Amino acid sequence: MSALAKAGYFNQSLCHRLTTSGIYVLQCGDPTATGTGGPGFSYPDENLPASGANNYPAGTIAMANSGPNTNGSQFFIVYKDTTLAPSYTIWGKITKGLAIVQKLAAIGVAGGGQDGKPKQTIAIQSVTVR
Repeated sequence: MSALAKAGYFNQSLCHRLTTSGIYVLQCGDPTATGTGGPGFSYPDENLPASGANNYPAGTIAMANSGPNTNGSQFFIVYKDTTLAPSYTIWGKITKGLAIVQKLAAIGVAGGGQDGKPKQTIAIQSVTVR
């Protein structure tokens, strides 16, 4: 992730998916904003949480995937405590600014559904790695 960020991979990219029922995530990291884009490589799962209630607490940043060991560039930000299968690599935690993601999520999904493109455009302008 840091190599992609340093290369500007995420700059000027849209967050393409918001889920507002059952699980509470904002998904980003696909430069095509379709949910199918990626960097052209994948890597194994690691740092998986235990199974159980709220195993992805609010503020968690984890890899989105299409099955075991298919991590690429897409990730999700958990904005409200969420229970998922322990299948998504956790690689970060929001320490400041979670309220912004929560406010954007409260605006909802385009078309009024519970899962899809966010009603409010949400973009990553740039990423800095320290």
